[in-house]
Amino acid sequence: MTRIDATFARLKEQGKSAFISYVMAGDPDYDTSLELVRGLPAAGVDIIELGLPFTDPMADGPAIQLAAGRALDAGMTLAKTLDLARAFRAGDDTTPIVLMGYYNPIYSMGVEAFLVAARDAGVDGLIVVDLPPEEDEELCLPAQAAGLNFIRLATPTTDDARLPKVLQNTSGFVYYVSITGITGAASANAAAVAPEVARIKAATDLPVCVGFGIKTPETARDIASVADGAVVGSAIVAELAAGKPVDQVLDFVKSLAEGAHRG
Repeated sequence: MTRIDATFARLKEQGKSAFISYVMAGDPDYDTSLELVRGLPAAGVDIIELGLPFTDPMADGPAIQLAAGRALDAGMTLAKTLDLARAFRAGDDTTPIVLMGYYNPIYSMGVEAFLVAARDAGVDGLIVVDLPPEEDEELCLPAQAAGLNFIRLATPTTDDARLPKVLQNTSGFVYYVSITGITGAASANAAAVAPEVARIKAATDLPVCVGFGIKTPETARDIASVADGAVVGSAIVAELAAGKPVDQVLDFVKSLAEGAHRG
């Protein structure tokens, strides 16, 4: 059982949905990013998604694109992202860390070297948005053999014919993208999301968490009421981009977490 599996089992016993936060590693710099990540569990975050800075984040909207740019400008790399995860893990052995990003930096490091380093750093799962199920032998299967969950995205365009393919080697949880388009582009709607979550849950025993378009505690509550978890990224990243200090960003995260846990 991975930390991700254990977290969902604990939350299920408590009758709660998960709150998952996304932050870009190294935004706006390594030290600030580490301070923020270290503060997330106390703010109510159940699972941390740590973004891998990349020069061409095609699935992401302006907030996360700019965050990636800031991190890269500050010298952030995949190796330093793993260092950040390792530094976090030295003080927290229970909160799961999921690396979310694109395949190119992993490919450049080398899959085998990356997986060894990720395990050593205390990483629990991967979301690699540009590797479809047809490429599972590239990273998904090696990652799962190394003990990492490989979390897949399902979208509003994932129909019943495609869904089994998406689910076939997925583990940890399923990440349902609530809207069509890029991150941060629109607001999630619980009434529209609920039947899609039910459709996915009918096809898998994995938890189904919903992200994209969750910007307020109220929306986090509404989405968490129809799913196993709510994911917030762009809204948190935007707080950092506005120049707010870490403690104020964490206050915002806490409000979102409280909303999701009421769901």
